Amino acid sequence: MKKIFVILLGLPLLFSCGIQSIPKAKNQVEAALAEITNQYKRRSDLVFNLVSTVKGYAKHEEETLTKVVEARSKASQMSIDPTNLNAQTLQEFSKNQTGLSQALGKLMVIVEKYPDLKADASFRDLQAQLEGTENRITIARQRYIEAIKLFNDLITVPPTSWTNSLFYHHPKMPQWGVSEEEVKTIEKAPEVKF
Repeated sequence: MKKIFVILLGLPLLFSCGIQSIPKAKNQVEAALAEITNQYKRRSDLVFNLVSTVKGYAKHEEETLTKVVEARSKASQMSIDPTNLNAQTLQEFSKNQTGLSQALGKLMVIVEKYPDLKADASFRDLQAQLEGTENRITIARQRYIEAIKLFNDLITVPPTSWTNSLFYHHPKMPQWGVSEEEVKTIEKAPEVKF
């Protein structure tokens, strides 16, 4: 009788200690990662249209256009399985996306040489959509970082970590980081020429 009483008192404590919050947090992480991939897919589609538009104007820039297409292909080929996520996969995915970002940056520098292209309405529209998508990617990454933080807190900080130890055994999820290429870009001071 005493055991039943202890169990009945302990059940509400267990429910308040992560029985539902840990799976909900894991689902939020997966949803946040799906949003990141969704925005990267949108960017990839826009890049294809942007390159097609630029080709008509910038025939002499074949090498840069080829690099953008190759970077887009590399970034598009890799997908992340949220149920089997690890730091190495996340880093490789981030590296591929950074490569595409850098190739796009070079393309935008080239566009400056072609005033007719900059004046083209479809190009301006694609450029605006691409800028909006980059902002959406940033927000999606911020939400993912917060979702990972919440999940990792739930599985490592008592009392919810006890629930994880008893029932789920989830390891900490890797956090989205900045790749070495991004760090080098950040550390390098921009050149200002007049």
